[in-house]
Amino acid sequence: MNRPSSRATGQLLLFFCLGMIGSLFALTGLRQFFVEPLATTTSNVIWFLLQVSPLLAVIPGMLRYNYRACFLAILVAALYFVHGVLLAVGEPMRTLGLWEVGFALLLILGSTYLVRGIRAAGGD
Repeated sequence: MNRPSSRATGQLLLFFCLGMIGSLFALTGLRQFFVEPLATTTSNVIWFLLQVSPLLAVIPGMLRYNYRACFLAILVAALYFVHGVLLAVGEPMRTLGLWEVGFALLLILGSTYLVRGIRAAGGD
């Protein structure tokens, strides 16, 4: 387990990234279940799990300070960024779209610095 060169900085970055993942998770749930729900509860749950599965997939690797998982978190955040921009263009979901863009950008930023720290510490 290779950690970033400064242990406290690496833990703070990891905490920040996990917070942004949690924020995207919560925002997706809010939109899916309360703002724009589908016809049935089953379809809501299935669609929600499909939407958040990329976020859930990178968490175990990030907790192990895995370089590839942190890099994949950047790619996943890019998907949420694009989705947030598409929501922000339309009037009814503009606020949620802008929040999604903000959380995705912060996750990209935090994960980028986490990847740099892991690579500097000799992680793979």
